[in-house]
Amino acid sequence: MSQRQESEDIEMSQRRSDRSDEQTDKRPDGQTDGQPDEWAIAQVAPEESDERDGIAPHAGVSGPLAPLIEARLDLGRAARKGIPEVVLAESKRDDQLVAIVRTFLERNGYAIVSRARPGQLDLLARAFTDATLDVRASARAAALHAPGYQRRSSGGHIGVLTAGAGDIPVAEEARLVAEEMGCHVTTVYDVGVAGIHRLFGPLGELLASDVAALVVCAGMDGALPSVVAGLAHVPVIGCPTSIGYGAGGRGRAALLAMLQTCAPGLTAVNIDNGVGAGATAALIANQLAAARRLSEG
Repeated sequence: MSQRQESEDIEMSQRRSDRSDEQTDKRPDGQTDGQPDEWAIAQVAPEESDERDGIAPHAGVSGPLAPLIEARLDLGRAARKGIPEVVLAESKRDDQLVAIVRTFLERNGYAIVSRARPGQLDLLARAFTDATLDVRASARAAALHAPGYQRRSSGGHIGVLTAGAGDIPVAEEARLVAEEMGCHVTTVYDVGVAGIHRLFGPLGELLASDVAALVVCAGMDGALPSVVAGLAHVPVIGCPTSIGYGAGGRGRAALLAMLQTCAPGLTAVNIDNGVGAGATAALIANQLAAARRLSEG
């Protein structure tokens, strides 16, 4: 490589570095932290760290807070996708969970937590006494709102149905996510095919309203989503649940039934994936609500 070419390469590299610095060192509050506004590394107090399984991510770091470098939080996901990031709690240490939720509350004003282990929701209530908690105990989920935060209303409307009472925890997970995305959610629970006469009245009322999409949670044989999709003029998101007996238990039969449906307009998510079902239905509803506002205004 010639000296001139080497010089040009160095100069080009420096310009790229300068541009990167300009893009990453500014925060909305005017402070600098070397991170893009769209993401952040959670901070955790070293004395709270859990060295279970030999993990000590904060060793050798001094000061009141240390970087929790395992967690690179997608703060801009809601603005980019219309779907917020949801914190899956059950696989996280308590100090990790608190640090992550703290970062979301400080930077976005809210945090959504799913699949909490026993005691974790109480831990969050103690850690964030000034936050408002919307707890869905059966779903092991919660939304936390910082003081002054107001959940927006998108104008979207979805329905969430279950075949049985055992499916309600997954349905409540879907409901929480959709509500945090600004949707109005109407729930119709325990209307499965074992007593299908219970379905027709509530479903008719839903379809006569401005509902834009339906989430239908079912275990056992997973038949209800196909029935609903055969009657509904809106998209139906089938969510199989891990309720059932024997060979088809734990949601396998329900998932296969939904994938094998003969009713067009039914899309299936994975077993017990209330987050995915609620987010998809809310995204559909919010897009339609936005289009309606645009046409009216």
